[in-house]
Amino acid sequence: MASEPPEIHVTRPSIVSAPLQIAKEVMEAASKPASIPEAVNPHAKFAQYPSLRGKTVLITGGAEGIGASAVSQFAHQGAQVLILDISETSAIKLIETLKSQGASPLPAFYHCDVTDLKALKSICTDVLKKYSHVDILVNNAASAGGDSRKGTFDVTEEIFQFNIDVNFRHQFFLTQYLAPSMKTAGGGSIINMGSITWRIPATGLPVYTACKAAVQGLTRTHARELGPNNIRVNSIMPGSIATERQIKEVLTEEYKQETLNAQAIKRVLGPDEVGRLILFLASDDASAITGSSYVCDGGWVGDP
Repeated sequence: MASEPPEIHVTRPSIVSAPLQIAKEVMEAASKPASIPEAVNPHAKFAQYPSLRGKTVLITGGAEGIGASAVSQFAHQGAQVLILDISETSAIKLIETLKSQGASPLPAFYHCDVTDLKALKSICTDVLKKYSHVDILVNNAASAGGDSRKGTFDVTEEIFQFNIDVNFRHQFFLTQYLAPSMKTAGGGSIINMGSITWRIPATGLPVYTACKAAVQGLTRTHARELGPNNIRVNSIMPGSIATERQIKEVLTEEYKQETLNAQAIKRVLGPDEVGRLILFLASDDASAITGSSYVCDGGWVGDP
């Protein structure tokens, strides 16, 4: 059952009695993201997107890794972020960190296993009841470890279905649940997280790879279907990104060296670098971009 997010109160300055010039300055200040010192805001030296301020952003798998980076960056842009994740501990820790950094408004957390479609739909109902619509959907939740790393002859029917459910199915249904509210609101942006694994192509995780290839097809189709409603749909294909989980489960010294040999940029890539691409695609700066897939891999696959 979804936890109820805190009430959000928005206050705006009164300009009724202000002279014209002062009123103009007040309005300009109100349209900009809250100013947070660089020492507190870890993203302060990167791009600011006024169009993201006040937007409602739903991010699956937002408690850790690339998702957590996106949550942090959207929060520091002044967006209202909704975190859907199975890890309550990590989500609370992230929200507490953002509070200490002065981010506002703080994200709201909804405990959810994205493989449970009934629970997912129930949470979407709660979200729409509270916020009326979602402006930006980041379909990020996935699993590339554990049962995702089974070779073709070790995959059971159960493992196959688990991979489909956690790496692909929820992206389709969340779009189905939330796109109508975007249409009513006049538009929106959907970002589907893929992977370069099918482009390399990687071996040893065939079902995961197939799911991530399917994300690209879904992205292109939904961009066509939803474009007339001013809803943009794009995807991102990260390479080897050094998230905490990736470091723990996958990034051995051998794999790290393999990655560096394959990349044009000879360094480890971090989740914030993917998060910044998510922000750009969500913003009005990308208003003419839809149906596209962006590679963020340090030059591993070598082309868009």
